[in-house]
Amino acid sequence: MPNRPAPASAADFLRPALAPGLLGAIVLVAGLALIDTSWFVPVRFIVAILALIMCVFAVRGRAWWALPFLAAIAVLWNPVVVIPVDDQPWQALQFAAALVMVVAGILIRVPAEDARASAGPRRGSR
Repeated sequence: MPNRPAPASAADFLRPALAPGLLGAIVLVAGLALIDTSWFVPVRFIVAILALIMCVFAVRGRAWWALPFLAAIAVLWNPVVVIPVDDQPWQALQFAAALVMVVAGILIRVPAEDARASAGPRRGSR
């Protein structure tokens, strides 16, 4: 039999974007009630920061397809330079961004050896 490489198991990959993706989706859905209030500014900060964190994981996992979507979320929810959008389109964008963050969080996979190497030495190891 020819020597074939063993298929990659689930243990060979990590999903580091899953937690920020789910957290971002929760904040986006909860932020629907806060549109047009002063409390929406923290929602913008949180969503933009989590989208940028997910961009880093997308680059590490070579999930190039996710970068334009996550970068667009980071730009649109940027609280420093606000892009004006009416209420109804903004509500639709909130749901669309939540969906993008969940899907990207599930599909972005980073090889486990890359994650271990970037974590640095562990305690007790020399």
